[in-house]
Amino acid sequence: MYQYSFEKLDVWKRAILLSKEIYLQTKKFPETEKFSLISQIRRASVSVTANIAEGSARSTAREKQRFYQIAYGSLMEVLNFLILSRELKYLSEEDYLMDRSLVNEVANKLNALSKSEDRKRSQ
Repeated sequence: MYQYSFEKLDVWKRAILLSKEIYLQTKKFPETEKFSLISQIRRASVSVTANIAEGSARSTAREKQRFYQIAYGSLMEVLNFLILSRELKYLSEEDYLMDRSLVNEVANKLNALSKSEDRKRSQ
């Protein structure tokens, strides 16, 4: 089966893993959060992966970089919601630390990808 360029990106693979973990973990959140915190953190995590995918399909370095920056912003939203979820005791410390580690990894990879596109623009 053909593999699109974004599917080969390690940053996208790690972001998919983070999103999957968030979906699994939020199943345990209180039902009262279904249309608020659960919905928001899930949408933000999917936005990270979607913007990486969309950015990889763009033709210019400037466009790619813009989508990677949007993905980074969505990733910071995810982190915000993870912190709140831990504070509300919806997430265990173990799950929070695992998710936080994935957020850090994705953030570093997104920054590297964005800098790489920036260098291409400068050439």
